[in-house]
Amino acid sequence: VQLQASGGGLVQAGDSLRLSCVASGRTGSGFTVGWFRQAPGKEREFVAGIFRSGGSTSYTDSVKGRFTISRDRAKNTVYLQMNSLEPKDTAIYYCAGDESIIWSARATPDAYDYWGQGTLVTVSS
Repeated sequence: VQLQASGGGLVQAGDSLRLSCVASGRTGSGFTVGWFRQAPGKEREFVAGIFRSGGSTSYTDSVKGRFTISRDRAKNTVYLQMNSLEPKDTAIYYCAGDESIIWSARATPDAYDYWGQGTLVTVSS
């Protein structure tokens, strides 16, 4: 299984971006996907997640109301719509996937088997 993250860029505060995470390979059973981010000098942190079945989603408090995670199963793609971006959102964003992760572990990077390469989001003030 390969995950390809894209959609990052340089934007101004208040702008929007949509990140995409495309899965290829053996994806038939469905994946729980998490978006994580890592800013310089900081640990990787959970941003949002979507469960492999049903519509369960989860967000870290700092992005609630601004970010939305969604899935297009036909395209094997998970999106992270980011609105009202702030300079503190600047980071490399990674998507991660796993077929068997339990939902309670969604914010734990080590719980995911597959990772995309990351896409840089820079928000200027």
